[in-house]
Amino acid sequence: MLFNFALFLLFVVNISFAQLTATEILKKVDDVSYAPKDQFYKSKVTLIDKNGRETHREALMYQKGTNKRLVRFTEPADIRGIGFLSLPEDANYVYLPAFKKSRRIASHIKNQNFAGTDFTYEDMEALTYSEKWEPELLQKSESHYVLKLTPKKGRTSDYSKLIMYARTDNFYPEKIEYYDKANNLCKILTRRRIEKIGNYWVAIETEMKDLRKNHTTKLILEDIKFDTNLSDDIFTIRNLER
Repeated sequence: MLFNFALFLLFVVNISFAQLTATEILKKVDDVSYAPKDQFYKSKVTLIDKNGRETHREALMYQKGTNKRLVRFTEPADIRGIGFLSLPEDANYVYLPAFKKSRRIASHIKNQNFAGTDFTYEDMEALTYSEKWEPELLQKSESHYVLKLTPKKGRTSDYSKLIMYARTDNFYPEKIEYYDKANNLCKILTRRRIEKIGNYWVAIETEMKDLRKNHTTKLILEDIKFDTNLSDDIFTIRNLER
């Protein structure tokens, strides 16, 4: 009797997951991606060109909630201080120490790469997937939900669509394929070593590959901290220019 009841519960759980809509799945992706109240980490950044030559950097990343993010390079010396700040209301800024002044990133240049990496300003802005993208469920396998994401009405993007592979066990977005305006696959984001630290899932390794340039950016996270009550003063233009 207990065995039959357990099978019934398993059946109910499986049915409930099978009936999730694309919108519900994407909301769960957001919930796991932005679960911490705030987060901080150091990152080892490796740039790999088409000939396999590597360039190494270090960076810091601060995030608060779903709409405040600061990224700053700390090494090597020639790029130290270059930073990116993303704030609500589509307010994104870049700081280049050589000019000693930050500038707001206009919509038409969001497709430019940040400091030689394979991440554009659009890729880095602090915005949940649900805010920007309209989801469609293409497929559900045992391991992944496959979603097609197209820009919501009123939202602009340099991409015609994204194809997201979110894990079925925890809804973490493990891989994202980016398609350009001509609907050609142009970049692939892959997250590896997805681990649970405290209450939160995080990818220790992230790779963004630009297929057009045959260029790759790899990130390895270190010194990961969650829920440390980061001050709002961190997420200001004044701090960006510090």
